Amino acid sequence: MNTQNQTTIEPLLISSRQAARSLSISERTLFALAERGELHKIHVGRAVRYSMDDLKSWIAKKSFPEQENT
Repeated sequence: MNTQNQTTIEPLLISSRQAARSLSISERTLFALAERGELHKIHVGRAVRYSMDDLKSWIAKKSFPEQENT
């Protein structure tokens, strides 16, 4: 089988467990951030998902806090 032609698709939404693991924080901390409005959670049916773009944006804001005022 030729695996060179296969394209890896990056997920747009990830689970709470995956999001917490990606940020190296606990799920409890992730939930607290979402409750405070620092991260946006997305409901897909009964499941809660987080956008990779939102996670990356949150990291950028925490890395460069002066960008929050712009």
